[in-house]
Amino acid sequence: MAKPDLEHLRTFVTVYRTGSFTEASALIGISQPTVTSHIRALESGLGYPLFTRHRTGVTPTARAEVLVREVAPHVDALEDITNAFPASGDSPLAIQFGGPAELTSQLLLPKLKDLTDAAGAPVRITFGLADGMLEQLRTGTLDVVFSSVLPRVRGIESEPYFDEEFALVAAPAWAGTVVDADNAGRLTGIPLVAYAENLPIIRRYWRTVFGHRPSGLKTAAVVPDLRGIRAVVKSGLGMSVLPVYLIEKELAEGSLVQLHSPEVPPLNTVHLAVRAGELSRNPHLRAFVRALGDLKP
Repeated sequence: MAKPDLEHLRTFVTVYRTGSFTEASALIGISQPTVTSHIRALESGLGYPLFTRHRTGVTPTARAEVLVREVAPHVDALEDITNAFPASGDSPLAIQFGGPAELTSQLLLPKLKDLTDAAGAPVRITFGLADGMLEQLRTGTLDVVFSSVLPRVRGIESEPYFDEEFALVAAPAWAGTVVDADNAGRLTGIPLVAYAENLPIIRRYWRTVFGHRPSGLKTAAVVPDLRGIRAVVKSGLGMSVLPVYLIEKELAEGSLVQLHSPEVPPLNTVHLAVRAGELSRNPHLRAFVRALGDLKP
């Protein structure tokens, strides 16, 4: 068996993590034919195939699974050492962060100076929905993501960051319609202010708390921004379900009231996601993520 080339092993680990020759080439900064050449040379030297090719990418073989466990930590360690010695005059690349606009604005942006100081690198913020941002993370456009859904994408690792608690709220004028699980039907008289036409947040609240889908409710407005919904609900137009972190002040001062107080409030776990192995390779990103963990709400 020929001695494996370190660059070939680096390419192998990246292909394994992305599941694609094309995306690996973009992340490493080499052409796709070069990626193919590296993998073929490695397979030839090892004497066995590493990937099964298919239309949408590649799947690792059983032997590739064993090999990546053996070599990935060492490849990552070498990358880390290399990154610790930038060329003279080089500046660290900006950390590309993605998250929901409301959550990111409320939790991350007020602490951005502390985070950039800790990371020693500039930060670029992108707002979006979880599925799209996780895809951008997988392909290398983003480096770290706040995801409101559990990432189930190969090549991405995540950890729970915090739990969002949700509350059904309205302006004080609707306080006479406070309900419990037995008389939730009274809520049909209050207009809805929704995030989207299919009522994603409201449907989840109704199923979790009342045990059924919302029915008989009329939507007065659709506002695709939770901060906008907060403003509309405060104006008295109707009710909505909002994360508590966004309305703590309003609940405390009485400009919003809860129409229902379940014994166990609905929760949604926000995950902090990065590409597999990236924290080992990028010390600035590692410091940024560590600082985020220290600033958990």
